[in-house]
Amino acid sequence: MSDDEAAVPGNKPIRLPKKAAKVKNKAPAPLQITAEQLLREAKERELELIPPAPKTKITDPDELKEYQRKKRKEFEDGIRKNRMQLANWIKYGKWEESIGEVQRARSVFERALDVDHRSISIWLQYAEMEMRCKQINHARNVFDRAITIMPRAMQFWLKYSYMEEVIENIPGARQIFERWIEWEPPEQAWQTYINFELRYKEIDRARSVYQRFLHVHGTNVQNWIKYAKFEERNGYIGNSRAAYERAMEYFGEEDINETVLVAFALFEERQKEHERARAIFKYGLDNLPSSRTEEIFKHYTQHEKKFGERVGIEDVIISKRKTQYEKMVDENGYNYDAWFDYLRLLENEETDREEVEDVYERAIANVPPHSHFQEKRYWRRYIYLWINYALYEELVAKDYERARQVYKACLDIIPHKIFTFAKVWILFAHFEIRQLDLNAARKILGVAIGKCPKDKLFRAYIDLELQLREFDRCRKLYEKFLESSPESSQTWIKFAELESLLGDTDRARAVFTIAVQQPALDMPELLWKAYIDFEIASEEHEKARDLYETLLQRTNHIKVWISMAEFEQTIENFEGARKVYEKANQSLENAEKEERLMLLEAWKECEVKSGDEEALKRVETMMPKKVKKRRQIQTEDGVDAGWEEYFDYIFPQDQSAKGSFKLLEAAARWKRQKEEAARAAQEGLDAPVPEREEEQEEQEERVREGDSDTDMSSSSSSSSSDSESSSSSDSDSDNDKE
Repeated sequence: MSDDEAAVPGNKPIRLPKKAAKVKNKAPAPLQITAEQLLREAKERELELIPPAPKTKITDPDELKEYQRKKRKEFEDGIRKNRMQLANWIKYGKWEESIGEVQRARSVFERALDVDHRSISIWLQYAEMEMRCKQINHARNVFDRAITIMPRAMQFWLKYSYMEEVIENIPGARQIFERWIEWEPPEQAWQTYINFELRYKEIDRARSVYQRFLHVHGTNVQNWIKYAKFEERNGYIGNSRAAYERAMEYFGEEDINETVLVAFALFEERQKEHERARAIFKYGLDNLPSSRTEEIFKHYTQHEKKFGERVGIEDVIISKRKTQYEKMVDENGYNYDAWFDYLRLLENEETDREEVEDVYERAIANVPPHSHFQEKRYWRRYIYLWINYALYEELVAKDYERARQVYKACLDIIPHKIFTFAKVWILFAHFEIRQLDLNAARKILGVAIGKCPKDKLFRAYIDLELQLREFDRCRKLYEKFLESSPESSQTWIKFAELESLLGDTDRARAVFTIAVQQPALDMPELLWKAYIDFEIASEEHEKARDLYETLLQRTNHIKVWISMAEFEQTIENFEGARKVYEKANQSLENAEKEERLMLLEAWKECEVKSGDEEALKRVETMMPKKVKKRRQIQTEDGVDAGWEEYFDYIFPQDQSAKGSFKLLEAAARWKRQKEEAARAAQEGLDAPVPEREEEQEEQEERVREGDSDTDMSSSSSSSSSDSESSSSSDSDSDNDKE
């Protein structure tokens, strides 16, 4: 546009809208306002409240008609806006009813039904309007139309029958119920019909309805129980029992329900038919799985406690325990303790053999899993299932061939290359002996020793041959046994004892001689003791003495010395015993003080028995003195933890050796001082005054020993003697200087 055109009057310049400025800060405002907050503020400030319309008082018919016309226009406008809003139709019809315009109200409801004829609320409001206006036939017409269109709507039938019952039209109400049950409605409808008949004491009609009801809804157990209780409540005991029996037939043995059984048994209990009740309980326990018998057990136990005898109560408890064990082994087949308890229960109650064997077969089928297959500790409980099974077949069932098969199957399943169970082999062999088949027993034990040479198997085989007096076989077995385990001292002893019992002393001595020459023995002290006892029993005292000497060359144990001295006492060689004790005392000078004290006490007892008073006094002078001392204790970390008291033994022998050693030290010190004095005299110097080094050395020696306190008498006497000796030594040294 040019400037001229813009200047022409009448032509206004066109204002273009300004371009909105771009928002630079797009961050949210610090104070946010939500829609909920806006609505709350509007309500608080009453911004949306519309003031109520003013009340009007109508006094003129024309004014009333005008008001009704306006009201109808409002309803019609609302309906035109939304025909499907059924609440508007219902309000419209109720308003017409409220002003007495029944025909108009009917017209409104009919128009509403044209819009939605399947609306239950419209039909019910329509019928209730007719009933409020006492238009019974119109209400019947509405209900008939409603149940024809929607026969499955329970509200129509209930309202219809209730209306007929209220106006005391009982045949009409019954007819409505009959029409209703033709549609096979839910259980509530049937129960309503039955309650209707019972209200008017129509027992036969109620029974008929119950029977038809069970034909339709017989799958529900509670319906049968309700029918039976109905008959019982009205005094028809036979019909009640027949109802329970029909229920049992209806469900059959495959689909039998424990609830029916419990209810039937309780019914018989109320009728004092305890045998019938007991039979029903047992029938349920025998035919139902264990997972569904808890309630039956509970009521059965209560019944037996109230009406049964001791045997019956025990039967119930046993049956309950069976169920519990079955549940436990089903949950965990490797729970061998549960299997043991279960089988023990069956055997104690003398259950049928087939049932016990079946449980045994189920139990032994639970072999330890592959992850634990090579660990013996997981087999220890399992293997006793086989043992108990075999013993049951032998001792209870008397089926010896089956017991033999059980033993063989057990031995086949054990991994003998990894480990074995000697108990199974031995039991199998003893079983064959009881069957008088000695060769089979020997063959079993021979195979066992060949596959897995265990000490227990050798001993069992040897005991068997000993009982049979087959001594040559015993010797061969002992030889094989010692080849397998030459370190077993007990085996050598048993072998030698066998030869000794047979009177072959030379062979027994040879066995002992070979045994003590073995480089490694598990218990050599037992072997040597047995060898020495053997020689003593054979009255070979010199050989026994030689054995003691040989043993003392290998060990310096105090018990060996005391045993040798006691041996000399037993043969009344007290002089020899005294020599043994003297040698032992010299040999054990550096041993523990307790061992030395034990030796001296044994020596003293020996001298008391011998009656030599001089020897006894000599031993008593060698007895130690018991003193109490203190020493410092330390923890594992080297931290001082205080002082503790302990008892120590001071032997006169040690004290004399210590005194002679101190005397030698003092002589050397005196000689050294004398040489120094002579050297000083030659040089013209004064001789050095000798220090009292002896006391200092003794103190240092006590500190080194760690003893802070000793017996008071011994310490005081030692200190006085030391002072006297030091003073005498000083005087002697002074005299020498002069």
